Amino acid sequence: MAGAESDSQFQFTGIKKYFNSYTRTGRVNCVLATHGSTALLVLYFKLRSKKTPAVKAT
Repeated sequence: MAGAESDSQFQFTGIKKYFNSYTRTGRVNCVLATHGSTALLVLYFKLRSKKTPAVKAT
């Protein structure tokens, strides 16, 4: 990264305050949200019930 960053340098409001590409905290929050949503999708598809067959026999 180029240079030191200061959170007081940027005046963000709303959701931009927590998810932005200018501050280290904003980048970390974006990464955590991405990894968290990916993990939730993997868990959902791994743990969902498999009672109905994918192909129905006729």
